[in-house]
Amino acid sequence: MDVPDVSKLQVQDDDGGGDAGGSNQTKVPSIENIQQLLKTKDDTSRFVGLALLKSVLDNSPDLQGNKEVIVSLWDSISPRFLDRLLRTGSQAGSESKNSKDMLDLAVAVVHTFAILLPEDARQDSKLLNRIPRLTKAALHSSKETTKVIIETLLTLITIPDGAKIFANLEVDDWASLIEIAPEHSHVLSIFIWAWEKGTAGLEDQKAKDLMRDKIDGGVQSFVSSFIGTDATSLLEFISHILRNLDESLIPQNPKWIGSVTKLICNLATNRPNAASRSAYINCAGALLLIYPESTIRSLFLDEKDSSKPFSYLFISLILVDLRATLPSLLEKLNDPEYPHISQRLTSALDILTAFIGQLVAWMEELDDPKPVADSVGIWLKISPDLVIKLSRSIAETLSATMEYLRDRWDASIAGAQGLHPEARTGKAHTNSGSHKTLAWDAKDESAATDAFILSAIRAIALWVREDDDDIPREECSGLMDMFIELYQSSGSASSQPKGLDYRLPILAALEGVLRTSKGIDAFNLHNGWTILSPDLLKILEESSTPSVLRRLDFIRGTHIALVLNTVAESEGTTPEDYMNIVTAVAAYNVPSPENANDSTLLEFQADVLQLATTLLENSNPGLRKRYLHSARAVRGIAEQLRSRAEESSDTAKQLEDVLSTLDA
Repeated sequence: MDVPDVSKLQVQDDDGGGDAGGSNQTKVPSIENIQQLLKTKDDTSRFVGLALLKSVLDNSPDLQGNKEVIVSLWDSISPRFLDRLLRTGSQAGSESKNSKDMLDLAVAVVHTFAILLPEDARQDSKLLNRIPRLTKAALHSSKETTKVIIETLLTLITIPDGAKIFANLEVDDWASLIEIAPEHSHVLSIFIWAWEKGTAGLEDQKAKDLMRDKIDGGVQSFVSSFIGTDATSLLEFISHILRNLDESLIPQNPKWIGSVTKLICNLATNRPNAASRSAYINCAGALLLIYPESTIRSLFLDEKDSSKPFSYLFISLILVDLRATLPSLLEKLNDPEYPHISQRLTSALDILTAFIGQLVAWMEELDDPKPVADSVGIWLKISPDLVIKLSRSIAETLSATMEYLRDRWDASIAGAQGLHPEARTGKAHTNSGSHKTLAWDAKDESAATDAFILSAIRAIALWVREDDDDIPREECSGLMDMFIELYQSSGSASSQPKGLDYRLPILAALEGVLRTSKGIDAFNLHNGWTILSPDLLKILEESSTPSVLRRLDFIRGTHIALVLNTVAESEGTTPEDYMNIVTAVAAYNVPSPENANDSTLLEFQADVLQLATTLLENSNPGLRKRYLHSARAVRGIAEQLRSRAEESSDTAKQLEDVLSTLDA
């Protein structure tokens, strides 16, 4: 089809008159004339009609607001003709002016109607079905037209059916957009919206598996496109996708983790700006949460004989960022940028937690070398002097984090003395306008629902449990009131608006803190036994029917038993109000072996028996005599469980100790 020179065409006015008075003004075509041109079978006339239509719409503000006329004009356009123009102009090798003019005009027309059509007409398939052609046209269009295509797609995918159409395209169909993503960051927004909104409602497992594989392939293509760039926008994109996609759609064992961690390493070591720092921290944090093992091996992979391994440099950057940001964080709780700052610091703490775990494993390996296949030292190569330096920096950073948690918790719970809680988060309305009242916590999110608090406790807990220094443990004991209250609130589903469960991290922290006398005193002061023991007994009772509980519940029960056992041993003589645990254990209905074939459950049961035995052993003679029948019942349960434990296992040895202690 030959494209006419539209600038030389003239269309009569509505009254059919010519150029009155010899004026050189361009004639304004009538709507009827344009529709006649659009409805003809001649391609040249159709093209002229589209060109005139675009010109009229651009220069007629009153017409743009006439929804009935806009719909009528859109109905006059042949969707097949639009597709032909899009296809002809977007084919590889179609560099002629005619083909580019076809593409430019078709894209401009679709973009205009995507904006002007009323909401109901915009959801019609006639408009949304142009998405595949627009997507393929992006690569071979001019720079200006490419921007228009991206703007049009951003508009169309906000419509649910539009997002579904885009999400259901094949990976090869996405290729044109993916290839230009490094130069056009809004392309990433298109995929974020389509993958999150366009996949809603998928119920068939086969459809979910197919979509997950397509997303996996799409991310791999993005990674290939961004090689050679700083990849800041890509890392933020991957972080967002991993944190917000439906869990069933997140790629499993992807092959691109190594490539992404290389991009993180390159960005972290090349003087990143604030946006780049946020991108690599958030992405590394997301990868560690979802793919911990493979990410750790890639992210902390150090070159042999390096004077300053990357893992050392990377963690040092993380620690510096935390220490620089925490002192002023409290005053930013209600600033618009706080969610972004909080997310970055949350990711930084998740990275730090993963590294502390690796550091602990590495130091244990020095004392007890493992087979080469299981060796942590294969990828973590830090000299002892750097380990000491890094440990000091970690301790300093976590101390600053504990100080911030203390201030944040005091602000959110206590606030100003005598000030009613409602006065802290509301707005004051005066003659001079509205302004914020005194804010002692984030107005939109409390401390208990802030993911930063959870990640901070998780990092602190691992450090105080594994490090032998009592100073951070004693400092951590100052957070006991916060630990106990967060533990108690986590036990209620209604108090977990974001699914934040603090219980396991807090129990891990208590395992370290309770090794100090200050920790024991703080635990007793804040009625820790009263809060933890009912949770333990609830798990014990429900473990009689194991199908009711998850493996995570048994793990939590094991940690509770260890914490309470530490407290019981520190007491010297068992207080009588602790003995309700012995009564509950004695009345325990041991599930049958076929219903309780779970090593985690058996470990939990053994730890509870150990706790009951400690309480009996440390009780005074009179109390012990009163609980003689309970002690015999506990022994009978220990004998049952001993027969189920594997010989020479730690659980078997623990149960034998229980039996020998009770016999004594």
